[in-house]
Amino acid sequence: MKIGKFSVTGPLGNGANSSVLQIRRMEDAKAYALKVVPIAEEEDKKYLEQAKHEFEIGQKLNHPHILKVLAYEEERAWFFGKVSKVHLLMEFVNGKPMDQVRLSLPQKVQAFRMIADGLVHMHKKDIFHADMKPGNVMVGTGGVVKIIDFGLAQVRGEGAMRLQGTPQYLAPETAKGKIINERTDIYNFGATMYTALTGKTLMPWVNDGGELIKEVTWKKYYKPVQELIKGLPEELSKLIGACLSIDANQRPERMTAVQN
Repeated sequence: MKIGKFSVTGPLGNGANSSVLQIRRMEDAKAYALKVVPIAEEEDKKYLEQAKHEFEIGQKLNHPHILKVLAYEEERAWFFGKVSKVHLLMEFVNGKPMDQVRLSLPQKVQAFRMIADGLVHMHKKDIFHADMKPGNVMVGTGGVVKIIDFGLAQVRGEGAMRLQGTPQYLAPETAKGKIINERTDIYNFGATMYTALTGKTLMPWVNDGGELIKEVTWKKYYKPVQELIKGLPEELSKLIGACLSIDANQRPERMTAVQN
């Protein structure tokens, strides 16, 4: 199967309304990833806007631990001229999401450093990821670590229009007030480290019925990472605990503080 000047090697995964293919450019045999977003119904237009947004965000970022988004293309139906499909050409990573690979503790800590480096770059560009989680980190051969998926990313000053993100990783102020900023990314990163180390997800701040969870309920079920993993370096335990502070003002103020 061919798509333009590319040949399709095989599937890489699926999203809510997208599929990702591994493709190869025929002229030089270089591998890429291609996200295909079908736009079949009127309600699919939100995915069209999300794909455009992901491309625009990707164009502002250039870091070794952030997946490169290379090109955006719309395919139109010949009879109405409406967009029927969107292609996002991306860097290919020969690996799997962080939640699908087995890593030693030192490897996880090294991956956390790389993720922090990538988030520092994003924040310096006034961009917040807003959906940081192990599933949005690709771990490849040779120690490659890349932050992926900027569909929900927010630019500083552009408020979130609706509650979005993955419930188990959302900061309480995001769940309560749709706030997305540097400190909510820090909470997301803390939750990412917590889950990557323990294999357990945190209680969401919003239940299935859309009701907010009380702090006392959350605290009742929350177990500090050092209680679940004995022998974890104290510095790392304290950092994760600080990132997961319910009070945003008790978290590190900047991602650079986490990075260091």
